[in-house]
Amino acid sequence: DPRKYDPSFKGPIHNRGCTDIICCILFIIAVLGYIAVGILAWSQGDPRKVIYPTDSRGQFCGQAGTPLENKRLLFYFNIMKCASPMVLLSFQCPTTQMCVEKCPDRFMTLAKAYYKDFEYYKNFCKEGVTNKMSIPEILSARLCPAMLTPSKPFTRRCFPALGSIGGVITVGNSTTFDDGRGNVRNAKDLVDGVTNATLVMEARQVVMKIFEDYTQSWYWILIGLVIAMVLSLLFIILMRFLGGIMVWIIIVAVIVVIGYGIFHCYMEYAHLKGEPGANVTLKELGFQTDFTVYLHVRQTWLAFMIILAIVEVIIILLLIFLRKRILIAIALIKEASRAIAHVMSSLFYPMFTFILLAIVIAYWAVTAVFLSTSNEPIYKVVNESACEHSGLTCDPANYSTSDMKKQCPDSGCLFAFYGGETVYHKYLIGLQFYNVFLFFWCANFVTALGQMTLAGAFASYYWAFNKPDDVPTLPVFASLGRSLRYHTGTLAFGSLILSIIQIIRVLLEYLDHKLKGAQNKFAKFLLCCLKCCFWCLEKFVKFLNRNAYIMVAIYGKNFCTSARDAFFLLMRNVIRVAVVDKVTDFLLFLGKLLIVGLVGVFAFFFFSGRVKAFENTAPHLHYYWVPILTLVIGSYLIAHGFFSVYAMCVDTLFLCFLEDLERNDGSVERPYLMPDSLRKILNKKNKTKPAE
Repeated sequence: DPRKYDPSFKGPIHNRGCTDIICCILFIIAVLGYIAVGILAWSQGDPRKVIYPTDSRGQFCGQAGTPLENKRLLFYFNIMKCASPMVLLSFQCPTTQMCVEKCPDRFMTLAKAYYKDFEYYKNFCKEGVTNKMSIPEILSARLCPAMLTPSKPFTRRCFPALGSIGGVITVGNSTTFDDGRGNVRNAKDLVDGVTNATLVMEARQVVMKIFEDYTQSWYWILIGLVIAMVLSLLFIILMRFLGGIMVWIIIVAVIVVIGYGIFHCYMEYAHLKGEPGANVTLKELGFQTDFTVYLHVRQTWLAFMIILAIVEVIIILLLIFLRKRILIAIALIKEASRAIAHVMSSLFYPMFTFILLAIVIAYWAVTAVFLSTSNEPIYKVVNESACEHSGLTCDPANYSTSDMKKQCPDSGCLFAFYGGETVYHKYLIGLQFYNVFLFFWCANFVTALGQMTLAGAFASYYWAFNKPDDVPTLPVFASLGRSLRYHTGTLAFGSLILSIIQIIRVLLEYLDHKLKGAQNKFAKFLLCCLKCCFWCLEKFVKFLNRNAYIMVAIYGKNFCTSARDAFFLLMRNVIRVAVVDKVTDFLLFLGKLLIVGLVGVFAFFFFSGRVKAFENTAPHLHYYWVPILTLVIGSYLIAHGFFSVYAMCVDTLFLCFLEDLERNDGSVERPYLMPDSLRKILNKKNKTKPAE
């Protein structure tokens, strides 16, 4: 039923009580547990495991304050053992690995070095090796490699210095080498081992290049983000005075920016015509770590041009069909501009939300790293010939005298990976899951707190009879205090429901990743349907939560009652919701798109060196798309932060406007509180008291 007239209602209720107390207690317990998990992870974890190379004993190469401080490089006794496909699965070559100061720079076998250059050779042997021991004794105990090949460091690991002379693979300018066991082998035999070992490190090398690009361009990225912030603030200020004109400027500017993108893609597409290698298809090119390669292929620019053209057509068609409703949206935006003008502190509230979200993300990331590095070193039996103990866990301290060593004389006990058998390690995956779930819950809680705070502030503005005289002082801080004091449980309840749906979506994505190689089409279809359903459910819950928080901010009721009231209020006005509210959201999205487009285009011309004026100013980078992509994402987040205030203001005013229509009828006793602009659009009038 429509809400009845209440003469005592003057806006957000101040005399309210705590709501959803059980969920509040549950949330506090969960957060305390989250802190305990973090402390446990920090006490057990060791991030050095992902920073330093690890030798066969599980020691870190180059770690400060240890005997290996000056031995920063990892040396493989027999790099050809890395040619096994299992290397790509276990990330560990089945050969002894040790930390060294320098990589070997010459060809040498143990047999030759034993008599004339053993002191140099000992740099690549384990401790305790002397020339009093026989060569077979040294090799059987795996104390020294059988040979040394000229090597160069790559990602702090020693790899053979392979080259090519006349199309023939060489190592140290030689096409053959002595493997230390009396066999002369071709240099190409080293290729597979080097390829597999370097493939494991290639992704890390790309990350390092990206990190170097950030160190070279970080100040320009900050300048770009400041420009995005200034543009967002400028648009909001201009909308206050030129709301209608600014909306049309946004529409035209977005169409022009996308149109220029189509033109630029066409010019690049035409420019590459006839260029060697430009007609290669993306399928033939495959995945490349150097993404600039794709910009020299015509098909890349053709794909960009088609995507932008589709976006352009969709926007134009939407504007044609919704042209009459845009005027109503403009009226809402103008009123939102007036509300924000009286509640200016609301513009800076997204910074508070951003800081809280940054803390939540940082805590989750640090805890995840410490949890993933809190395992103990596990050693496995590795052998060259058949052995029944191969792959079993072993102890390197006493392996040389163990029964496994006696039964498999050519085997060794090498570091394999990090794991553990304790209770803590058994439940480590559960702690990681808890970390992810609490991350979603806390992040959604912070977002919900921002929505309820802004809703309470703007509702205070709408229900003020004489604006702005009746608007309370510091409405944002007053609303924040009410939200935390009375409705922490409600915020936790709404964010818990959303977090459960999001964690289910994460699990579905994980299952989808695992089933990619499966041939069961029914399972794939079912999984696709579930992903689609939960995506829709998440969108609906977000919409319902948002409006429920507005009702909680106004009336102070619990989550379920507020969600029910908001849902039925919107259903009673479903046409207005579909047209006015969503058209407004679309126009605000165009504003974000314009800011991102302007910053992105400027960043492209600056970092790519296409403009001669910037050639000497722009930094030299490995991938110029790194700062461009960072600026595009960052400017969108900044614009979203500012425009989210607008969106929340419009949603709150719209819900209050619907309540106003049901509560009041325009009579002297029950006048409408909506502004004149909205009353004119709806042909509503307030009757004046007749003169005596």
